[in-house]
Amino acid sequence: MDNKLKSVYFIGIGGIGMSAIARWYKFRGYEVSGYDRTPSPLTASLEQEGIGVHYEDDCSRIPSDVESTLVIYTPAIPADMGELVYVREHGYKVVKRSLALGEITRDQSCLAVAGTHGKTTTSTLIAHILTDSGEGCSAFLGGISKNYGTNLLMSSTPTVVAEADEFDRSFLQLHPQIAVITAMDADHLDIYGDLEHVHEAFRAFASQVSETIILKYGLPISEEQVSARIFSYHFNNPDADFHGANLRLQSDGHYVFDLVYPGGTLSDIRVGALGWVNVENSIAAAAACLCYGVDGQKVRKAIGSFCGVQRRLDEHVNRPGLNYIDDYAHHPAELASAISSLRGIFPGRKITGIFQPHLYTRTRDFAKEFAEALSALDRVILLDIYPAREEPIPGVTSEIIYKDITAPSKVLIRKEELMDLLSREDVDVLASFGAGNIDRFIEPITQMLNTR
Repeated sequence: MDNKLKSVYFIGIGGIGMSAIARWYKFRGYEVSGYDRTPSPLTASLEQEGIGVHYEDDCSRIPSDVESTLVIYTPAIPADMGELVYVREHGYKVVKRSLALGEITRDQSCLAVAGTHGKTTTSTLIAHILTDSGEGCSAFLGGISKNYGTNLLMSSTPTVVAEADEFDRSFLQLHPQIAVITAMDADHLDIYGDLEHVHEAFRAFASQVSETIILKYGLPISEEQVSARIFSYHFNNPDADFHGANLRLQSDGHYVFDLVYPGGTLSDIRVGALGWVNVENSIAAAAACLCYGVDGQKVRKAIGSFCGVQRRLDEHVNRPGLNYIDDYAHHPAELASAISSLRGIFPGRKITGIFQPHLYTRTRDFAKEFAEALSALDRVILLDIYPAREEPIPGVTSEIIYKDITAPSKVLIRKEELMDLLSREDVDVLASFGAGNIDRFIEPITQMLNTR
């Protein structure tokens, strides 16, 4: 770390990955501040921790000492944003979030989780197993752990868990000892162009792993392409090196399973987080921790006490005949596995799903696949597209998903109409999905359902 460095300034500080790095620098004694576009629960907690956050593009808020200030930005920020242009023109050291994370993890044993979906829960679970077992770790997480109430864990142990994000090829800044790769679906096609380029980037990431790769069974990475040894994992395929067997659904919606792996079998593992998808995430996390040398019984116990991640099959209402679950799913494969998990948890019940599409490009590229995933619901409430960093694309609206949805019942509305519609709905199981600002509705929906 640069000895002259005194302050770290973040452009886009409210992002889940950015805020974890901001907290890390604050913990290490640096002056930390930053800009974000809109206030959120995450920026509010940063401010409570003594980190200054402002919400206007205002260059006067940037620390004036160029020599002792590091500027970290997220690639989600437009290149012509005033503050970003200013720091580049005035000689500040300016780095992307991924480069900062690469620097922080460089001299430690790094366990990383990559994949187009499943990485946040799997990395948070690995961090929980290492913490709960007494091994200890620092962790940079892509969600708020419900066990710890934060997206950053700090430890004096030289072990770090990191979520390896494929957006903008960020994960190529990491050189892990052990890596999990959960999925290699087409996504971020605005950056990659096509699926083959997505696969190419994942293979490049895999080639940087020094010891062990835990690979979802069937993904196209082979021993010849990497120097690390490869183990496969799967929910229940007996051909995978690590797989589940003897799966039982308990009356409370949680699963119990046996983990079969090269070292034997760990029996009767209760999964603390809901849904079959978390059985598979548990197998991936257990595989990484067993390869790292964690005792099997400690792994088993930690999976049982894992409470999950905010906005990942996150249960807000659980009353007889009324359940409300929220999930971050914003890619068709995530949406399909979340809905299929809900079908497993709530067999025979009517499931109503609210979905807010995220990004015009993703909606354009996967409209047909989104419609197919949503068609597995009993009723679909579809909202307008959340643009995030993008300008509108002519002809790309939620209508291009809506027209192909074949669920028994569907409605397309603006988000401003949502609460009024829900107040008149007869819901059994309600689920909200999306990565935009749909999370602002969680509290109002929960309150409304609890007063019924």
